[in-house]
Amino acid sequence: MKLQENIARVLERIAAACNRSGRRPEDVKLVAVSKIVSPDRIRQAYEAGLRDFGENRVQEASEKRPALSDLTVTWHLIGHLQTNKARPARELFHWVHSVDSLRIAAKLDKAAVCSGDRLQVMLEVNLGDESTKSGVKENEVMELAGHVSQFETLELRGLMTVPPFFEDPERVRPMFRRLRELAEKIESTHTPNVSMKDLSMGMSHDFEVAIEEGATIIRVGTAIFGAREG
Repeated sequence: MKLQENIARVLERIAAACNRSGRRPEDVKLVAVSKIVSPDRIRQAYEAGLRDFGENRVQEASEKRPALSDLTVTWHLIGHLQTNKARPARELFHWVHSVDSLRIAAKLDKAAVCSGDRLQVMLEVNLGDESTKSGVKENEVMELAGHVSQFETLELRGLMTVPPFFEDPERVRPMFRRLRELAEKIESTHTPNVSMKDLSMGMSHDFEVAIEEGATIIRVGTAIFGAREG
């Protein structure tokens, strides 16, 4: 029952944040981050109503998927993607949030199974300019968006960021706002096939602030599954 209670609490927090910002809860997609979570626990979360799950590593996802093949799940890759994992990533995931280079985008496009198979992708932006984190630099996003938009099997949906961790989530609000403003700037160029309708930002401790600043996708792990090791 604890899992169901956690999910209910997260949904209440989403609704409250949407109410404060004049938004609708149904316009915010909840991705349950299932890193280091067993297939059984993922199944329980599915039975409690969740349909979107996020994994950090291609290898871990490939190990879990067979045990969950009977579920209608939308899988999101939210961790850094190495070029040599592009093909299995293309086979395992419906969304990739972490495209941060033209090379990665080209590899994902080339790995398409058929011409009608379109992968939803987002560009990861390193707003904190942290050397330990992946992501394209803020001043290079617009150029990358233009290039990614030209791949026929990729559908560019928007931007993603993983900001620095602060105990006070208000400290990260300016970064969420910058990501939204950056998306609006790119959208205003009216570049063909470039859509910035989605913003993937906000995790367990700060997703309310992210929603208030325009997040359409939040990635929540600990608040749903509890603290995990690793």
